[in-house]
This record gives sequence, structure tokens and C-alpha cells, in this order.
Amino acid sequence: MIRRISSGGVFEDKAGYCRAVIAGGFVHVAGTVGEGDTAYDQCRDALGKIERALSEAGADFADVVRVTYMLPDRTEFESCWPLLRETFGPNPPVATMIECGLIDPKYRIEIELTALARE
Repeated sequence: MIRRISSGGVFEDKAGYCRAVIAGGFVHVAGTVGEGDTAYDQCRDALGKIERALSEAGADFADVVRVTYMLPDRTEFESCWPLLRETFGPNPPVATMIECGLIDPKYRIEIELTALARE
């Protein structure tokens, strides 16, 4: 069984995707950007959106097994580390950071992750 979760974001409709999909025992969360002026602010906002999607799927950050961070400037990533350490606490997932262009130059970080589904 596959269940789709939409957050109603503008890119979901424009690009034809949803925020998260529950399938195969996992919650797959699409690349998520946030609002704000800095990578830290955008990271915090993106994590809030991800947290809501995980909650709707019946999961939380303790269930995350894999995360990918994408940033146009890798030097901005270190400012996010304290927030990520706090978010994942004693349950850190495996992680990858990729330096790349994002869909709009105003975005400083995009986060994609996979969590175990409890359903």
C-alpha cells in the first residue's frame, strides 16, 4: 500500500510531486526548502515542514534513517550543525551533504530524508 502526503506547497503542484510517500515500510520525504535569510533559518523552517509530514505519517525524527543535505555553498552547512544535532539527538541518521545548485538562488539548503514507517 502506498500513501501520499501533501503539504500544499507551490512546487508540489507545479512540479507534480508530494511532500512525502509512505511505501515499503518507509516514509520518503521529498527535498524540502525553508524560508529565511540564512542557511540556518531555512534549515530550521525546512525541518519544521518535514516534522509535520513525518507526524502525519505517524513518524518522527527518531525514525529517520537517512538524510541528504543539498547546499549551493558548503561553507554555510556548519552553521546548521547545532540545529541538526538537537533535532536528531541520540538517534542520528546516516547523512550526505552535496554542494549543488538549487531550484532558486534564494534557497540556501534543501533537505531530503527517509524514515521508518510505524504503520
